[in-house]
Amino acid sequence: MNSIKNKLLVFLIIITSLLGYLEWGGGNKAFLFEMEMEVISRLFSNPGSIIHPLTILPMIGQLMLIFSLWREPFYKKMAFWGLGLIAILLVFILVVGVISLNWKIVVSVIPFLILSGMFYFLNRK
Repeated sequence: MNSIKNKLLVFLIIITSLLGYLEWGGGNKAFLFEMEMEVISRLFSNPGSIIHPLTILPMIGQLMLIFSLWREPFYKKMAFWGLGLIAILLVFILVVGVISLNWKIVVSVIPFLILSGMFYFLNRK
């Protein structure tokens, strides 16, 4: 698969990873891009409050995917690792959505899973 198609697919994976949706007690709800902005703002004011594998690993994965977009030639191994790190969080969100029978949470993760599956099957060797 050529580099341009890989880069487009990785770009779409980054976008769909930010569209994950969560709801929790007390009527709270947010998309991942909203929560990520909160994490980034706390990084400078209170870094100890954000140190958790489910916040740090997906953000490292996003950085790896972004870096793989700029790298020439396209670096598949880095993209696969980045995808895997983001998938840890989004699969966990999917499980929460299925267990709680919340269709909004489940539907928010499906585009990421479809694009990730496409990337995997088009680039495996």
